[in-house]
Amino acid sequence: MELIELRELQPEPRPGRGRLERTNALRISPARRPGPGAHPDPRLTAAPGAGHSFEPRRRGLHTWCDLCGDFVWGGGRKSLQCRHCSFTCHYRCRALVRLDCSGPPSAGDEDDGTEQALEKDTNVDEPSEWEKTELDQAQVEQRIKEYNSQINSNLFMSLNKDGSYTGFIKVQLKLVRPVSVPATKRVPSLHAGRSGPRTQGVKRRTSFYLPKGTVKHLHIFSHTRASEVIDALLRKFTVIDNPRKFALFERSEKDEQVYLRKLADEEQPLRLRLLAGPSEKVLSFVLKENETGEVNWDAFTLPELHNFLRILQREEEEHVRQLRHRYARCRQKMQEALATRTPG
Repeated sequence: MELIELRELQPEPRPGRGRLERTNALRISPARRPGPGAHPDPRLTAAPGAGHSFEPRRRGLHTWCDLCGDFVWGGGRKSLQCRHCSFTCHYRCRALVRLDCSGPPSAGDEDDGTEQALEKDTNVDEPSEWEKTELDQAQVEQRIKEYNSQINSNLFMSLNKDGSYTGFIKVQLKLVRPVSVPATKRVPSLHAGRSGPRTQGVKRRTSFYLPKGTVKHLHIFSHTRASEVIDALLRKFTVIDNPRKFALFERSEKDEQVYLRKLADEEQPLRLRLLAGPSEKVLSFVLKENETGEVNWDAFTLPELHNFLRILQREEEEHVRQLRHRYARCRQKMQEALATRTPG
């Protein structure tokens, strides 16, 4: 079992990406020949990706392009999505897709499909029952003792002198869409050593699908935030996709129903783990694509926000122009009809 340990984390600077809607797909290199010892996704070829069935993505949902990594503005016809593997990209990036479609769910995915049918997403603004619980120092110490007495492994929680505590959480990666890594790097092995800091602003990228059922254990602090857990997992796999493309979910089972709740960036997963106890049915953590349609605009840089406002203004002006043109044509037809008729 491999562990990822989170030390005291410092927020990484996230420089502005400039005008995200400029065409930068031409900077993306086709798949390179794998070097010695590399294990690339066999679906990644130098030829155009095969098997995809792209269709316009549902309007109003904001996301990130799986090819170039840029933000996809949700208004208008801006993106395409494969109906089989959910690969999502700009219209302009479609011709540059090199990763073959992973195909529709196979017979071996029946169990996962059954679970998805039972899943029920709940709003991130709805606090879980664990969030409503406040513990003093004595109660925290008692809860840690009870927790450690119930687990069947050596993944204990430890209380620190400053009142904080450390422990382990297990995160299941249930990603449908591919992830991107630098094109100069080989696809990371699930059992590779700890990687360095995640590369920022890389435009030369290659993509692969993470194996289904991938699970990682993380050693974290009680004050480690959900956003830091996501960052740590992406660094582990040298993923250069924007962290806001992903979300950490709280999963629980109750009355034969599976409930999923997206954690807010500031929520503390280890605190939830302590309050819920060690049972995976009561509480577990899942990393999924952030497909809830919610966008934290405060997390974007000023240049990005100014760019979005310009895009919004252009789309609004175009929509108004088309609307006026349609009404003008309708008015003209009615006036022509009136002109052909004589009173009485």
